[in-house]
Order: sequence, then C-alpha cells, then structure tokens
Amino acid sequence: MDTGRKLKVALLGCGSVGSEVARMMTTHAEDLAARIGAPVELVGVAVRRAGRPRPGIPEELLTTDATALVKRGDLDIVIELIGGIEPARTLITTAFEHGASVVTGNKALLAEDGPGLYAAAAQHGADLYYEAAVAGAIPLVRPLRESLAGDRVERVLGIVNGTTNFILDKMDTSGAGYADALDEATALGYAEADPTADVEGFDAAAKAAILAGLAFHTRVGLDDVHREGITEVTAADLASAQRMGCTVKLLAICERSADGASVTARVHPAMIPLSHPLASVRGAYNAVFVKAAAAGQLMFYGAGAGGAPTASAVLGDLVAVARHRLGESNGPGESAYARLRVAPMGDVVTRYHISLDVADKPGVLAHVATVFARHDVSIDTVRQQGKDGEASLVVVTHRAPDSALQAVVAELRELDTVRDVASIMRVEGE
Repeated sequence: MDTGRKLKVALLGCGSVGSEVARMMTTHAEDLAARIGAPVELVGVAVRRAGRPRPGIPEELLTTDATALVKRGDLDIVIELIGGIEPARTLITTAFEHGASVVTGNKALLAEDGPGLYAAAAQHGADLYYEAAVAGAIPLVRPLRESLAGDRVERVLGIVNGTTNFILDKMDTSGAGYADALDEATALGYAEADPTADVEGFDAAAKAAILAGLAFHTRVGLDDVHREGITEVTAADLASAQRMGCTVKLLAICERSADGASVTARVHPAMIPLSHPLASVRGAYNAVFVKAAAAGQLMFYGAGAGGAPTASAVLGDLVAVARHRLGESNGPGESAYARLRVAPMGDVVTRYHISLDVADKPGVLAHVATVFARHDVSIDTVRQQGKDGEASLVVVTHRAPDSALQAVVAELRELDTVRDVASIMRVEGE
C-alpha cells in the first residue's frame, strides 16, 4: 500500500450536502487520514454561482468550471453532488476518463443509466460508490452489494422518502388533509418548493430501481418500476386504515417471484398493520426491511435525508474508495449476471382495500360480490353503511394478482349501482 502521498479530491456541488461534506473533510481530517492510511486533500469545489459566501471553504478552491476541474488529471476521487442527469453524467464519465474514481449521491442518474456508469468505471479501472443515493445516512447499499453477496435476497420493503413519510404521518396523527400536511412539511424544510419528485413517487421509484438491481443481480431501470404517489391519499383513507388497525405509508417494494424467475419493483401508498415495525416509523425517517434466505429479515432505520446524515454516507464511501486507491484495487462493480425477467405490476400478488359509494338498496352487495367472483378475487371483509338512499361499501380482498384486482375495479366503475370508486389502496405487511 502506498502511504507516502496525499489523495486529491474534487467536490462537484456545494449545497446542503456538499457544504457539509467539505466541512467534515476539514474537521475530521486527522481521523480520515488515520482510517484511510493517507491524508485526503480537497483541491477544488465546483459551484453554480461564484461570489456566494461559503463558510469554511477557502475561496481559492471554488470554481464554476466543473469540466476543467474533473479534467485536471491528478485527481484520485471526484464527489458528485450536483444531482440530475446532465451535466452530472458527462462529468462523472469525464472523471473516469481522467483517472479518478467517483462517489455520488445521484439516484436519478443511477436509476436511468447505472449500467452505463458501471461500464465507464470498469473501462477505466475506477470505483463507483453511491451509498448516499438511496437512504441518506442509512447503510443499505453496501450491505446489499457486499455483506449479503453470498445470500439470496427475496424481498426489499421500506420507506425511502422522508418527505412523504412526514406528510402521511401528520395526516395519520392529526387528521389533517394532504394539502395542510404538505404545507407544514414545506414550512419545516422537509418538502421542496416543487415537491413533485417526492409526492408523486419519482424519488422513491429511482431508489427502488437501484435497490432491486442490487438485491436481485438484475438490471432494473426507472421505467421498470410501477409508481404511484400520495397526492390522492385522503384523510378518509387514513381514518379507514385506522378502523382496520392500520396506517398508510408510501412503500418501495422489490421482490423475487415464488419461482425465482422474475422480479418486480413498485412504489405506491399502502395500508400496513400497526403491528408492523414500519408503522411506527415517524416523521421524516426512513426504514427498510431486507428478507434473505439465510440471514432472514433485517431492518435498517435512520435519517434518510438532510445535509449531515447524507454527508456521513458520502464520507463513508470516500474512505472506502480512498483505501482502494492506495491499495491499487477496486471495490465491487455491477452485478447483473442473473438477468431475471422484470415482470409488470399486473403479475404482483397483493391485497386491495376498495371504498365504494353505492346506492342504498337491496341487491347492491350481491352485484358487487359477483364482479369479484367473476375475476376469481376472494373477498376477506365487507363493511357497509347506509343513509338517505346513499351508502358506502368498503371491501378488503384476499391476495390476488394485481391485474385481476384492476379488472375488478374497472368493472365496478361500470355498475349502475356503484356511483363512485372513492378509494383504492393496496394492503401490505401481513
């Protein structure tokens, strides 16, 4: 191992995470050097705008020319925290071409073009590490990629977006509607000014694609992930869940089929029993369950976002990659040997909670039950309330293929006795 040199690091992006990374590299410099076996030196920080005060970062390190920075030719590691697809992709591949390894937190890019990034890293003998891309401070990528490499992962189930978990938790505990809960999340800094990526499930879907690829050694892209957000979840849905002894969470679910021949990845709100550990995950926290054949069920819990927590994951990757640079070795690359079929959402076997507004007259329940029977979907429970010619009917099914359940819903919408399919939600965790 070469311990006679200083490792040079460039940082792309200096927002809440990037500035925290720079601060920790300075304040923890001696510890990092001891853990790595050589000191690391921050030699450049690419920013979008010059002239803005950045406490703790020497002004001479700042540059608006990220391309020139990654082309220096003497860098050991580039930390990419810009986000988005471009220019991040070009900057990362350019870093590889000029001899640097890369640490990134860019979930969107990894979900869209992970194979391309892996290929570029392998071509140039570099590392690609991205613990911060999935669950902030929670160590999840490395356990899947390394610790469980000798096991067979069957399922990954979890809460991977803190913004949506805060909103749903607030709706559950206070009875607030979606809009009010979102306003509070925004005021507290949990939601962006444009919360679309979070509340429509795009953020969680990108993470699900990464997790599924790691867990099942199969390429899973963002387009392979079934995605539903939380914007249609109502206070009535939370109240109905409470009556069932459940709560509602936005879940990322990646699972291997019973025959092992295919995998699915999905993100959607779901009811889960209060007895399930995920039901007690409050506020903006994340938690993920991994079920493996030999290891059994593992749970990872912690802060899923924020400057300091995410910077912790970035620094962990920095230490690992720096050690590899000194030892002239590389960590694990892409593992996609299994090449399992990525099945559509219709193949998923799940349960439904369906709330119907129906006419309050004899025979309605029989008509509804006939639709379920026609599609071979078994009913678990039914709850009916009626008043003044109107009624609500809540049906919870047994497990069935999602395609059959969707067909049931489509036919229910056509019944004269069904005035509206008011709510549809899957039931998980049982």
